[in-house]
Amino acid sequence: METISRRQWVSGVLGWAALSALPFVTRRAQAQGGPQVVKVTARRFTYAPGEFKVKAGLPVVLEFTSVDFVHGFSMPDFGVRVDLPPGRTTRVNLPAAKPGTYEFLCDNFCGDGHEQMHGRMVVEA
Repeated sequence: METISRRQWVSGVLGWAALSALPFVTRRAQAQGGPQVVKVTARRFTYAPGEFKVKAGLPVVLEFTSVDFVHGFSMPDFGVRVDLPPGRTTRVNLPAAKPGTYEFLCDNFCGDGHEQMHGRMVVEA
């Protein structure tokens, strides 16, 4: 049987304590104005969800996964445009926004039905 040193034991206990506290730290960061994370899937010819709601005054992180094509994401009101390669998670950081409805769309032609690939972010007060 292998023994561990006091330093290894203390390091293990501190590591466990830090990991145990992580969910509380994350919730507190969101409560104090941390980013709102929204997961979005892109596939011919839709975004899912096609509409989502976030709270005003907090930054937003969109986490995109494309399943079939290099789709584009464009949100003109924020001046944001990125490619969404399949099989990868692409993160888009948006600043805190005022209440309103903001449209987004795919701007890489992905076939018949491409013009229907759009959605909206609703920012609520």
